[in-house]
Amino acid sequence: MKRIILSGCNGRMGHVLQKLIQKNPDLTVVAGIDRVPTDAAFPIYASAQEVQEDADVIIDFSHYTAVPNLLAFALDKKIPVVVATTGLEDKEKTLLKEASQSIPVFYSANMSLGINVLIKALQAITPSLEADFNIEIIEKHHNQKKDAPSGTALLLADSINDVCDVKKDYVFGRSGNDNENKLSEMGIHAVRGGTIPGEHTVIYAGDDEIIELKHTALSRDIFANGALKAGVFLADQSAGLYSMSDLLDA
Repeated sequence: MKRIILSGCNGRMGHVLQKLIQKNPDLTVVAGIDRVPTDAAFPIYASAQEVQEDADVIIDFSHYTAVPNLLAFALDKKIPVVVATTGLEDKEKTLLKEASQSIPVFYSANMSLGINVLIKALQAITPSLEADFNIEIIEKHHNQKKDAPSGTALLLADSINDVCDVKKDYVFGRSGNDNENKLSEMGIHAVRGGTIPGEHTVIYAGDDEIIELKHTALSRDIFANGALKAGVFLADQSAGLYSMSDLLDA
């Protein structure tokens, strides 16, 4: 049985993870971390440093500002950590790389299997289209999401740029009356409203033809399932920085 510490256990994704873990006899939550501790079937602490329980893996769906403290705890206790929190900045990403030299660290801006298969498709078609097609990304999320654009939108953009002969300049939204909309630009646009779990559309627009690739998340379960698979995978790995591509290829 894999013993899990849930960081951000009282958030939306934390509750989804709890529900799925309860259905899996091979997984158990031994402790939770949340800035507002509450009563639960397991102890919940306001900070990682208060946790006393041993665990096989930490799964984090908290806030990017909590990541440095969580990584310090994981390093001190030598516990593998899955960071599924979005909105990470360069500082936190650097800390992930540094921590991965000593412990297994898994990071993905999106834990969905479908999104990661979409990335492979985008990288397959982009080299044939980049010279003649404008590429734009539109992402939609619920009105409680704080970061924009989404980490997944940036992940898709970076994945496209990785295979471009001429790297695209990112344009975040468009406004004004004198936009040139160059082929060398990639527009990234964010929509926030209601309870949309997540929708990402990549548009390739050429002369008289349009290709659209779209992924829609119908529930948060897909991200929780991916995070749990990542946790089970990571618990048996040596130190290093892992991603969804490593999980899919395992």
